[in-house]
Amino acid sequence: MAPRKTNKPGRTASYYRENPEAYKKKLKYDTQYGKSEEKRNYRSELKIARRRRGIDGKGGPDLSHTTSGKLVLENPKTNRARNGHGRNGRLKRG
Repeated sequence: MAPRKTNKPGRTASYYRENPEAYKKKLKYDTQYGKSEEKRNYRSELKIARRRRGIDGKGGPDLSHTTSGKLVLENPKTNRARNGHGRNGRLKRG
């Protein structure tokens, strides 16, 4: 039997709930980070590729960047789990 999920927030969520000023600071940083030219181009590239493949706006698989620079379809859960922490790279090998 699978373990039962709890509604207990994680460490980060708990921290920001207890420190609203820190949360405001984080939101301000995230806004600036998302507005950067580099991030806008990154999202634009993915949007164009999804539109070309006819999957834009329909949910489904993510387009994942590979180490060779290509975009491949990948399960969103797998793609988003690879955040570049520790030994894990940010890009899919291939």
